[in-house]
Amino acid sequence: MIHLSNKVVPWDVNKEPNPCLWTGVRCNPPTNSSIIQISLSGHSLSSSDFLPLVCRIESLQILDVSDNRLTTIPPGFISDCGKLGGLKLLNFSVNNLVGRLPDFVGFSGLEALDFAENNLNGSIDSELDGGNRLSGSVPDGIRELAKLEVLILSANKLSGRIPQSISNITSLWRFAANSNNFNGSIPDGIAKHLKKLDLSYNKLSGSIPSDLLSSLNLHTLDLSNNRMEGQIPPVLSPSLVRLRLGSNSLDGKIPSTANATHQKLTYLEMENNNLTGSISPELGDCRNLALLNLAHNHLSGALPAELGKLSSLEVLRLQSNNLSGGIPIQITQLPKLSVLNISWNSLNSSIPPSVSNMQSLINMNLQGNKLSGSIPVGIASMNSLMELQLGENQLSGEIPRMPMNLQIALNLSSNLFQGPIPETLSRLSGLEILDLSNNKFSGEIPDFLTRMGTLTQLLLSNNELSGEIPEFRSWVLVDTSGNKGLTNRTRRSTPPQTEKKEKKEMSCAGKILFAIGATVFVVVSITILAIPLSGYKLVKQRNY
Repeated sequence: MIHLSNKVVPWDVNKEPNPCLWTGVRCNPPTNSSIIQISLSGHSLSSSDFLPLVCRIESLQILDVSDNRLTTIPPGFISDCGKLGGLKLLNFSVNNLVGRLPDFVGFSGLEALDFAENNLNGSIDSELDGGNRLSGSVPDGIRELAKLEVLILSANKLSGRIPQSISNITSLWRFAANSNNFNGSIPDGIAKHLKKLDLSYNKLSGSIPSDLLSSLNLHTLDLSNNRMEGQIPPVLSPSLVRLRLGSNSLDGKIPSTANATHQKLTYLEMENNNLTGSISPELGDCRNLALLNLAHNHLSGALPAELGKLSSLEVLRLQSNNLSGGIPIQITQLPKLSVLNISWNSLNSSIPPSVSNMQSLINMNLQGNKLSGSIPVGIASMNSLMELQLGENQLSGEIPRMPMNLQIALNLSSNLFQGPIPETLSRLSGLEILDLSNNKFSGEIPDFLTRMGTLTQLLLSNNELSGEIPEFRSWVLVDTSGNKGLTNRTRRSTPPQTEKKEKKEMSCAGKILFAIGATVFVVVSITILAIPLSGYKLVKQRNY
């Protein structure tokens, strides 16, 4: 029997002889014959002296002392509680535990272990992880936790290889070891029992095991940001919902989705690899696909019209490949698409007028292609559009009215536009960046550009503009270089009589101003010398 009497938890056998009625205690229903759960979460406990007594309760299944002020785990607690074959959950999260994680021996029935949000350190030997700064390798003896269901080792400094014994824990359905320093290859058979596997942001190398992607239980797999190489296994599990393989060194072709068994696939990310070949029309059969990211590879060929069948697609990123041909009209029929980035390819022909059908589109990036013709007039109706990137193409003709909600950027640079800067751009009252550089715009810089209150960058370089450069607000970065006909606006000359009067007044106040100025200069100089030098970072704008 446990005797705990303090101001925080009023356990007193003299006042209440039945422990099943004590605060935080739950007994086995319906007979209340044995204690199965002790939950003392959030009781401001600072002393852990009572913990060794808890291990004497042979029927205990759950011990929760989270969200308290515990700083230590008493000697013998772990070894004694490790003998409780029925203990399923042990929760020490959100305390002030310091030092090394204690050795775990036994715990044959443990299903959940939580040491998150403490101040533990040191290496893992026979210990387990809780979201701290643990280092070292994961012991192969982890296979002894035969009933473990969830193991999360994320965001530590763990290194070494992923233990093969993980695959022997048949009850384990989720394993996350992302954001560590694991290296070596991924063990064969690691996912045969898993539903969720996250090994991203490590230093894993070698090829993807041939059986990994085809595991029938696997729902989500994240191997992104590693050093994986070789080809992607050709067979994908029909159970896959999310597959992330981005930022590796994988090569070869995209795996086939030729049959109709990939209806569950929602996220497919293979960006920043060395993939070759064409985008298979079979991807159009993955009808639940919401995100498709194949950017920064070496893919070639045409954009398959079958992608227009992806009615659930919200994000399509295919930038920085070698794609050619026109933009299929079918892609412009996608009702939920919010991000379309097919920039930096070799796409040609004109922009389909049907782009105006994409009423959910927020970002459209077509720059860096060989698109020609004019911008479709219907683009003005795309009321959700906030960023439009059309630079580095061969577009020409009149610039139509733009969507009024454009805010992030309008980029029409490096095209074949000519004539005056259109008055219709004055409607873009919320625009931040306007890039009209490297065209053949002529005439004066219109004054309405100075009244665009949110504008931060105006790029007009290398055109045929002429006249005086109007005055812009101080925070607006304006580039007008490469326009031979432009001149800086000069102030009107002061009438002679006024000039003499001002000089006379200045002569009276000159000495005072000089004295004040000298004083300010001294103060500022001292202040500047007192401020330590600091480094600066240049932030490069990320492509969408």
